Amino acid sequence: MVIKKQWIALILIFALTVSLFSGCKSGKKTVVIYTSVDQVYSEKIFQQFEQASGIDVQPVYDIEAAKTVGLANKILAEKDNPQADLFWNGEILQTISLAEQGAFEKADIAAANDLPSSFVDSNGYWYGFGGRARVLIFNTSMISAEDCPQTMAELSTSPYIKQCGIANPVFGTASTHAAALYAYWGAEEAKEYFTALKTAGISVLEGNSVVKDYVSQKKLVMGLTDTDDALSEMAENKELDILFLDQGTEDMGTMIVPNTVAQIKGAPHPTEADAFMEFLLSAATEQQLIDDGWIQLPAHAGVTPAAQIGTKTIQFMDIDFNKVYDLMETSKEDMTDIFVQ
Repeated sequence: MVIKKQWIALILIFALTVSLFSGCKSGKKTVVIYTSVDQVYSEKIFQQFEQASGIDVQPVYDIEAAKTVGLANKILAEKDNPQADLFWNGEILQTISLAEQGAFEKADIAAANDLPSSFVDSNGYWYGFGGRARVLIFNTSMISAEDCPQTMAELSTSPYIKQCGIANPVFGTASTHAAALYAYWGAEEAKEYFTALKTAGISVLEGNSVVKDYVSQKKLVMGLTDTDDALSEMAENKELDILFLDQGTEDMGTMIVPNTVAQIKGAPHPTEADAFMEFLLSAATEQQLIDDGWIQLPAHAGVTPAAQIGTKTIQFMDIDFNKVYDLMETSKEDMTDIFVQ
């Protein structure tokens, strides 16, 4: 009987402890963030936000094998019972796709007032900030900057076109870049342009990293890639350099693939979600992400680009990303017809 009473007492103490712990935990401000951004970069931002705000961040990272897409599917599967507050994405078109499917809530974020208009959804469903640029990487032992094409249009008529590479424009940022040209030039002109690249003999490779590798190894003279791939290879090979195309006053500017952040519709912690968005979209956080190496080009004036880029002002392509999204399928179909045998 004594043993039984002791067990009852222990059970009651345990139940009381759990109750008290749960009560404390429920009183803790929390924000749940789904992110496709590599943990080595995003975790530092989460920790800094926690220290500054007192809000506990509960991150859910993507699975590398299904990068971004897995989280997007998770958000859609949870639409009737949202588990996350925010989606921080390392690119933009998947974010717009989710917005089109009603996954996000409008958010009014003061920090976004300093962002380029093309990086802010007109309806307030998503916000973009610093990211990667599409650049021409070239091997200075094989070609000078002056002999490189200076615009995307000039690329198709370059005498070095057969010694130039691009990533398959059906996938990844090369696909986003193709759709952006469809939005900027119009579908007919853009299709003619890519057909001309194919006819001229441009090399189509498996990805941006392969492009920079081929240029580094002197298998190609130059190629289109992303700044993250280009700068990492430049750190290893001092013969490499990059050009930001279309920088003339009448040119369209360089394509930037921004990070994006959006609040999940029906977010369990909307106030905390707004607080994190203000923090993430600030100039200070953007500078931190550049210094850490996640992004290379800032959206905020006064934020310094990656060291290898220097302090020169880069002219961004002024593009409506919603229009880019609308033309993505048309662009992909054409790219498949042109480049996939």
